[in-house]
Amino acid sequence: MSKLVLIRHGQSTANRDNVFTGWSDAPLTDKGIAQAHIAGRELAESDTQFDIVLTSVLQRAIVTSYIVMDEIHQPWLPIIKSWRLNERHYGALKGLNKAKTAKKYGDQQVREWRRSYTLMPPLLQHPDQDRRYRASAVIEPLGESAEMSWQRVKPFLEDQIAANLRASKNVLLVAHGSSIRVLLKFLDRVNDADFMNVEVGNGEPIVYDFDNQLHILSKTNL
Repeated sequence: MSKLVLIRHGQSTANRDNVFTGWSDAPLTDKGIAQAHIAGRELAESDTQFDIVLTSVLQRAIVTSYIVMDEIHQPWLPIIKSWRLNERHYGALKGLNKAKTAKKYGDQQVREWRRSYTLMPPLLQHPDQDRRYRASAVIEPLGESAEMSWQRVKPFLEDQIAANLRASKNVLLVAHGSSIRVLLKFLDRVNDADFMNVEVGNGEPIVYDFDNQLHILSKTNL
């Protein structure tokens, strides 16, 4: 038996301002900090003893993970930060207000950019050259479809998530809407068309229980 808990970070300033963020950093709002505390308290009630924490290299997810670890009274847990769990890269949409972008391009176009599995956003002309990726020899994308983000999440699923679950370890994963959505697509066997409707709320833990063969025994939304 093993457990995987997925948590999307608490509300960020970009969430509050309805802005495309992607690989850019955006701090948590006061509401987002409160959501992280609540998520941690909900997990604390289950008294789950975790073995490892996995998160992205983006501020909003890292800070959320620290708050949750404190609330479950397990701040000593080892934590792995990986760019593979980053939010989907929104390319040239980065920094744009979603409502204003919808007025310019139409609601349906923006919905497809945001929710489609295969459609790519408009691309940047040059990568951002962020120091955290240069240090890891990671080539920053110019933009990603959800399917492309799955291709970078998938190796992490095998190397870290599944490997720890097979070792009967309980895994806490704190990431982003898009990186969690592609994990849900895999775990819940969601087809490409229905992927448009997969939603992940800020600070709302999703709990999976697995048997020793990694068959899902139960799924609970706290």
